[in-house]
Amino acid sequence: MARIAGVNLPNQKRLEIGLTYIYGIGPSTARKVAAELGLSPDTKVRDLTDAEVTQLQRYIDGELEVEGDLRRERQQAIKRLQEIGSYRGVRHRRGLPVHGQRTKTNARSRKGPKKTVGRGKKAAPK
Repeated sequence: MARIAGVNLPNQKRLEIGLTYIYGIGPSTARKVAAELGLSPDTKVRDLTDAEVTQLQRYIDGELEVEGDLRRERQQAIKRLQEIGSYRGVRHRRGLPVHGQRTKTNARSRKGPKKTVGRGKKAAPK
């Protein structure tokens, strides 16, 4: 099992798909990396030689910003928006959609499950 940028790539997947398991590498970047290094994107991860795995590690560590560094940078950008009190920062802080989507309906993935309001307590009989 190839380990790149702290992530174990699945052996049975094609290289192009396996690289997308690394945070910060999507399908187009995975194709670009394979082309840049002269590797076939259809090669299974288990069929890569040690030299090819080392070559991938060096390229990804040197050229791309992935995993921890990328996560940290994105978190700092969100924190900066919150500290300066921008509209986007406030939306992040409240857990609401940031990019102008409607919230009267939908937005359930950001807002969480519905919170129904009860009728209140019944008056005690006299």
